[in-house]
Amino acid sequence: MTTPDPAPRPAPAPAPGDPRGAGPVEEAPEADGTWKRMHPVTPLVRGWAVLAVLLFFVLQQGGGDLLPFGGDEGGPPREYVGVALLIQLGLLGVGALLIAAWSYVTWRVTRFRVGDEVVELRTGVLNRQHRRVRLDRLQAVDVVQPLVARLTGLSELKLEVAGGSGSDVSLAYLRSAEAQRLRRTLLARAAGVRVEEGQEAPEAPEREVLQVPVDRLVGSMLRSGWTVAVALVVVAAVVAVVATGSPGFLVGGLPAAFGVAAGLWGSFSRGFGFRIAASPDGLRLRHGLTETRAQTVPPGRVQAIRLSQPLLWRGPDWWTMQMDVAGYASASSEDAGKATVLLPVGTREEAVRVLSLVVPDPGVDDAAAVLGAGLTGTGTAAGWVDAPRSSRWLDPVAWRRNGFRVTRTALLCRRGRLTRQLDVVPHERTQSLSLEQGPLQRRLGVATVVAHATPGPVTPRVDHLAAPAAAALLAEQSHRAATARRSAGPERWMTALAAEQGAGTPDPSAGGAPVPTTGEEPAGPPAAPADAAAAAPEGAAEGGATTTDLDAGATPPAVDPSLERPGDHHGWARPDGRPGTPEGP
Repeated sequence: MTTPDPAPRPAPAPAPGDPRGAGPVEEAPEADGTWKRMHPVTPLVRGWAVLAVLLFFVLQQGGGDLLPFGGDEGGPPREYVGVALLIQLGLLGVGALLIAAWSYVTWRVTRFRVGDEVVELRTGVLNRQHRRVRLDRLQAVDVVQPLVARLTGLSELKLEVAGGSGSDVSLAYLRSAEAQRLRRTLLARAAGVRVEEGQEAPEAPEREVLQVPVDRLVGSMLRSGWTVAVALVVVAAVVAVVATGSPGFLVGGLPAAFGVAAGLWGSFSRGFGFRIAASPDGLRLRHGLTETRAQTVPPGRVQAIRLSQPLLWRGPDWWTMQMDVAGYASASSEDAGKATVLLPVGTREEAVRVLSLVVPDPGVDDAAAVLGAGLTGTGTAAGWVDAPRSSRWLDPVAWRRNGFRVTRTALLCRRGRLTRQLDVVPHERTQSLSLEQGPLQRRLGVATVVAHATPGPVTPRVDHLAAPAAAALLAEQSHRAATARRSAGPERWMTALAAEQGAGTPDPSAGGAPVPTTGEEPAGPPAAPADAAAAAPEGAAEGGATTTDLDAGATPPAVDPSLERPGDHHGWARPDGRPGTPEGP
């Protein structure tokens, strides 16, 4: 007796939006959203640039043969011109079809979904990728609109995440309204706000802090060193042409002139309409002419700040500001250069105002005097520790400017005589410290201390300190940084906003988190692993540099008691709101 074969079990249905089309997909427990595609116009926005390059290449290679339409002596025959034209147009059409087909297939397989804890992105035709971004590691959210995307009403949403190279995620392209809505949702979930089903995350109110005028932006470019150098070269070329009667000098300088002009146009386009606003969900930066960029940097994500003043900016007392953000370190060099500018050009008062947004508590009572001495001062005014006189052999121009100042909340490092620089690093953002000492430094009894945060344009360092002062700074700053990192609790910056507006409910796991003990890693921005244990300058004499572990359990060194007491402060300005000066308040 035979028994009938059991009915075949149906194959599991593919997950909604699964680009593989069949087979089970293991669902992420954190993600509860649905898979979505980018906007259907995305292939056109992405493919036009490749098509334009192909058209330029075709015209460059064969355009010269198409100009003489035959019949002239030395020109190609008329029949050849017609055939060449047809061949080139046919190749261009085939290339356009291939580009359109590839862009369409890429758009079909690219999908994303947003959950309570993660954002997932699936890409790739031949080499498929499935990327998951944890929202608790979110460092910044940017809404970018290139020129063609602006004409079609689309935007690119960039998620900057702490991690290695390529850790950032780009959702290109979405409708501008959808991109803004998704930005609010991601910031709310990253901050611990749980929005009810069917409701949208609230738009946090903002207060405009400043806007950079166009005339000041143009003036800053005209006062740059590159502009002055090009002007001198042009004057020299004109004099040479007049003296020799040959225009060869001008023709030879055209490529360099075009390169400088392109650089100046890029700076103008990036800084055009630069605005800074303060909001509960972070620092908001908007700028751009041909490509607009709206950045939102959540509170506490800025790792370090640099204030710089070139020599030609001293007359109007202008300053520029840059910042290190963990997510921007993994972006391309071009995108990172656009995203790390905190203020392209501003007065000292505006620079102090922006600094007070990023580091609101200076950690010292006479903040105006300390900041003024760091911006333009020399010597030991306002408690600064400067480099010894022996360091003049290593840095004869700027040795009087080299120095540092420690407050309860930050480490300040200054340097530069021609281009003044002041770096501000909050203690909790310092990941590791290193002491460097070359042969000449050992001979002169000096050493350099470098504070490591995340990769970026700001690298805080104090050059050519006296060896005992450098060793003391290395030990004491490592203790301050470790203490600050352990005491820094989770940053849930929109919980109060949601409770105030009633648009969402805070995540129960977000509030009331206990302060981590010594053995725990605090929540919030991830920290890079620290390096080896600290050593004295004598230990640096062998290898040239030493690093210190900020979480080591060594006996803490003696710290200035004045740095441990809280006090009333008015930001980095005077109590009357005026910025600091070297002379103090």
